[in-house]
Amino acid sequence: MDALIVYPENKEQLTALKAVMKAMKISFEQKSVIYPNHVVEGVKESLQQAKDGKLTPFTSVRDMLN
Repeated sequence: MDALIVYPENKEQLTALKAVMKAMKISFEQKSVIYPNHVVEGVKESLQQAKDGKLTPFTSVRDMLN
C-alpha cells in the first residue's frame, strides 16, 4: 500500500488529521525532522554557488580526492 506524507499548516489541522485517521483506524506515526544548522547553511551555500555559476563538474572520484 502507498504511504502519504502530509504537511498540516497549524496545530488545528494536525489535530483534525490525527482524529480522522484514528476514527478510520489508519495507522500513522508522527515525526518532526529538524536538520542541524550546519546542514541548512551548507545547502544554502551550495544553492548560492549554483546561482553564481561556481560549480565544478564531477568527472571521477579521483578528482574529489585530490
